[in-house]
Amino acid sequence: MGMTIAEKILKAHLVDGKMEKGAEIGLKIDQTLTQDATGTMAYLQFEAMGVDQVKTERSVAYIDHNTLQSGFENADDHKYIGTVAKKHGIYYSKAGNGICHQVHLERFGAPGKTLIGSDSHTPTGGGIGMLAFGAGGLDVAVAMGGGAYYIPMPKMVRVNLTGKLQPWVAAKDIILDVLRQMTVKGGVGKIVEYAGEGVATLSVPERATITNMGAELGATTSVFPSDEVTKAFLEAQGRGDVYIPLSSDPDAHYDEEYTVDLNTLAPLAAMPHMPDNVKPVAEIGAIPVNQCCIGSCTNSSYYDMMKVAAILKGKTVHPDVSLTISPGSRQVFDMMAKNGALSDIIAAGARILECACGPCIGMGQSPESAGVSLRTFNRNFEGRSGTQDAQIYLVSPEVAAASALTGVLTDPRTLGEAPVIEMPEHFDINDNLIVKPAEDPASVEVRCGPNIKPFPLGAALEASYSGKIVLKTEDNITTDHILPAGAKLLPYRSNIPYYANYCFINVDPKFPARCQEMGGGIIIGGANYGQGSSREHAALVPLYLGVRAVLAKSFARIHKANLVNSGILPLTFADPADYDKVSLNDSIQLPHIADEIRAGSQVTVTVNGYTFKADCEVSERQRSALLAGGTLNYAKQTAK
Repeated sequence: MGMTIAEKILKAHLVDGKMEKGAEIGLKIDQTLTQDATGTMAYLQFEAMGVDQVKTERSVAYIDHNTLQSGFENADDHKYIGTVAKKHGIYYSKAGNGICHQVHLERFGAPGKTLIGSDSHTPTGGGIGMLAFGAGGLDVAVAMGGGAYYIPMPKMVRVNLTGKLQPWVAAKDIILDVLRQMTVKGGVGKIVEYAGEGVATLSVPERATITNMGAELGATTSVFPSDEVTKAFLEAQGRGDVYIPLSSDPDAHYDEEYTVDLNTLAPLAAMPHMPDNVKPVAEIGAIPVNQCCIGSCTNSSYYDMMKVAAILKGKTVHPDVSLTISPGSRQVFDMMAKNGALSDIIAAGARILECACGPCIGMGQSPESAGVSLRTFNRNFEGRSGTQDAQIYLVSPEVAAASALTGVLTDPRTLGEAPVIEMPEHFDINDNLIVKPAEDPASVEVRCGPNIKPFPLGAALEASYSGKIVLKTEDNITTDHILPAGAKLLPYRSNIPYYANYCFINVDPKFPARCQEMGGGIIIGGANYGQGSSREHAALVPLYLGVRAVLAKSFARIHKANLVNSGILPLTFADPADYDKVSLNDSIQLPHIADEIRAGSQVTVTVNGYTFKADCEVSERQRSALLAGGTLNYAKQTAK
């Protein structure tokens, strides 16, 4: 039997385990990336491992999230990351150079390589044929130290793209349609591979938009073939030497298949407050719009920006709309400035923001109260924008630009002839904001500011546990629910004790105080608990607050791994009906927990005298980590 693209790359990088569906496999990692919101913690963990120089082919630290320097905290984090990078063999992309995924696609990504990043949208690299995974910071630290990256062997999903996109229909509409078909839970435990005649019609930036938002499917990752389109992009970036062709075998087996007919696809929008709440723009209707934000790692490429500039040229943004533009990289920004596109955008009345994540993570540009904001981003979770009651719609750059001009949600097909944008034969190359590692690492002093606090470590699993249920949540709890981001809180990502005061505050404002009063406890979760960002803070902060286990209907992949890394038990209801039989503040016991985890058997749970079973579906390696109180503790034990 033939192999898929993903299976070929997995096989070439397999260092542990067997490629059997559901079994844990360990992979050699070629490249890593971090960003500043998660990077400080990742590098603290890397330093704790005692490794002198990174063992990867290329590791890059990006500054793109916490770029608003309203106090010393972010600047201190940047200094710490910069000095750690210089000392330990890591390339350092300074603030202003651009968003990690856009820059990595331009300057470092390569077909056939493996990449993990401490950001859930790292699968953007699948747009050039990489196998790129979002991961927790500790997993990235381990990979930088030369260790394997472990995942359950995924199922394979094929999405057939037939036909060709019609004018005014975009790659964003393709992934929104896939989300409409598969839902935010449909990709869990799966790698999504794109195939069919439509693939050759899509540029690398369009492909990257699709793989970027594969994270919203809950997918392990997404990948496109590496073909002549890939080769042309890499050659235009001056990196044609890294190109290799990659395609699936004709007789490759897929566990699921879906089809998107590009010929009939129409402009779509994800309505509040989930990326899979998708409807045609024409069906939603001409709702008044207060804000349009174009950019983020999903839609900030040169290709996207040139389309927006063409739509806005010679026109004026509607007086009731605030339009912001965030170019994805300095390369994009500079080329727009040179060819006049930036002038067209400015003349139309748009606000030009820094080459950074910005509004996507609530770092400025929060909408007005109950405001309607159209965003070309990847997530529209409630409150993520920084305004709790804002109505966030996810749309293509074409829809956003058209709506900015009319003041209402607009199907761009009503605007007449669509602009046609060609990919450049040569991109402008200037890497002077990427700092290379020091030639003399011993001469570098790591600078650690006062806001950077030690990360918490779990304790070895006790024989039995008794405590309280400190929170009960609904389905689809995101890491934004667990730990909000935004301009007010992101500067404290390096200060777990301070950040702990804000854990779950938009779900239950009393949660941090309840944990402190009760000495921690157990969280009850619904389905798809922990979807969204890869931020391991969503595990580290509950650990700091004394949370010993999360008992849920199901987990998102990265968050489950982060819980294990932190030594928090990820338990699932053996019978989902038991979810309805437990409540906040109930007494809960795990009377035989250590022996049951050690044996790999079901876990006995008693709540107010009612006893039922839970599962702890983890690998043998993860069981050992849970017994030790987390992955770092386990690594120290095995190193002795």
